Amino acid sequence: MPSKLRIYSDGGSRGNPGPSAIAFMIVDDKGKILKKHSKYLGICTNNQAEYEALIEALEFAAGQQAKEVVCFLDSELVTKHLTGEYKVKDPKLKTLWLKMQEIKQNFATISFVRVPRTQCHVQEVDRLVNETLDKAS
Repeated sequence: MPSKLRIYSDGGSRGNPGPSAIAFMIVDDKGKILKKHSKYLGICTNNQAEYEALIEALEFAAGQQAKEVVCFLDSELVTKHLTGEYKVKDPKLKTLWLKMQEIKQNFATISFVRVPRTQCHVQEVDRLVNETLDKAS
């Protein structure tokens, strides 16, 4: 069982709200990809999709019994919500934020890092989001 995992997640919507999808990739401390996943969500906002992607990724990571997780996202809003820099005002995002607070309890250490969209793993999950949206339309 890996002790440290890196999660790369992305959510996207075409329209805001609009048809939405999520994708994530989980990489162990040796660089091995443990899971790559994408899924169509239906109609929601981009920020809701960003949260949903991270929630699904962390649920998988919890099942792997990882002690430490580093989450890489390109969403400034979600990252700043989760680091406490921004308050969560939207009721639907607040529900997802509260779910994140529960999931975080599964890990000894969890951190959230905002990375540019040009980061290679984030580009890959973004590609998966768009591929999933293309298939759904």
